[in-house]
Amino acid sequence: MTAPIQPALDGSVPAPALDFHTWCDRVRPAFVAAARSGRRFTTYEVAADNDLPEPPCPRADWGNFTQSLVRDGVLEHCGFDRSSRPTGEKSAVAVWRGTRAAQAGRVA
Repeated sequence: MTAPIQPALDGSVPAPALDFHTWCDRVRPAFVAAARSGRRFTTYEVAADNDLPEPPCPRADWGNFTQSLVRDGVLEHCGFDRSSRPTGEKSAVAVWRGTRAAQAGRVA
């Protein structure tokens, strides 16, 4: 049994948190469209361009999601970018592109 969501002090009720699989179903179309475009991109760029919601566990779920797209033959890794988003550590960010099958619309 789940506990009811308590309203905020202003009376508004926050939206229930998405589970991982529901979140994946919601964000996948944006990544499939990016893969079909043939351009190189980071997950951050696709999320920002499409105003995608954050996953339930941001530290792990973005990586798990992109790896599922790799396993499904939608994306392939094509390098790293250190300038695509501001980070305090100047960490490298993975760059992706759609596979030839994704660009041709054979996988989704």
